Amino acid sequence: MRIFAFLPHTMNEKINFTHKKIPKSIVAETHKALSYYPALKDTPITFQFKENIKKSTMQAQPVFSSFFRSRKNRKYVILISKRVKIDKESFKITDVPSDVLIGWIGHELGHVMDYRERGTLNMLFFGIKYLYSTGHIQEVERAADTFAVAHGMGDYILKTKDFILNHADISETYKARIRQLYLSPEEIMQLIEEHKDEEVI
Repeated sequence: MRIFAFLPHTMNEKINFTHKKIPKSIVAETHKALSYYPALKDTPITFQFKENIKKSTMQAQPVFSSFFRSRKNRKYVILISKRVKIDKESFKITDVPSDVLIGWIGHELGHVMDYRERGTLNMLFFGIKYLYSTGHIQEVERAADTFAVAHGMGDYILKTKDFILNHADISETYKARIRQLYLSPEEIMQLIEEHKDEEVI
């Protein structure tokens, strides 16, 4: 079980992020999410829309051409489904509330933070386990949530969970997957309280 140090977010601190490719329609939300991750300042990340991502809305992964490089020289891509599918229809990802989109992106940046700590061999076994082990997927997704909360994004992560779990039109299959694999709203609130306690100390 990983232990994360909670990091304060300095709202007035302007960070010049480099090596980022971001679609114009989500620049504001992406910059906001990135502002909570100063460690990713110089990490190459491409944010890319995709027509469909199986079982997911967003997906962070190393760029294959950089996979066998050293950790500090890896590049990453965050794939973003153009549409969120619901039972009878679908809606554009850019139509979701801004804070929800920030939380979604913040979760994926949590994955990038996780990947940056892993060596090449570790990442190789990581990818294989992700394909075949539900328990491993749960561990990875909960770690990404925890990274996001630890970096001060708890309120955004909560808004994203609330949007998914309480949206009348999002399929129950998708909601069940979120409940099974990710931190619950209650667990996130507990982490936020721990964050506040650490700030007081």
